[in-house]
Amino acid sequence: MTKEDIILKTNTFLIDEFEVDEDEIFPEANLKETLELDSLDYVDLVVSVESNFNVKLDAEDFLEIETLQNFYDIIEKKLN
Repeated sequence: MTKEDIILKTNTFLIDEFEVDEDEIFPEANLKETLELDSLDYVDLVVSVESNFNVKLDAEDFLEIETLQNFYDIIEKKLN
């Protein structure tokens, strides 16, 4: 899967499942603020990633994630 595929697939489930406005999705966007995440939303986010990419995210992975670009990168890292 290419980086572009990861971004497209991620953005699609963020829009569809988390009701994020497409205009708010850009690589430098803060993940927590853009998605307005609370602790339960993180669980949903992990489930979405696991079901869309067949990879497992751990709590430690989220320590590295501040922006959507970081989020794309961690998914790419897990896929490889």
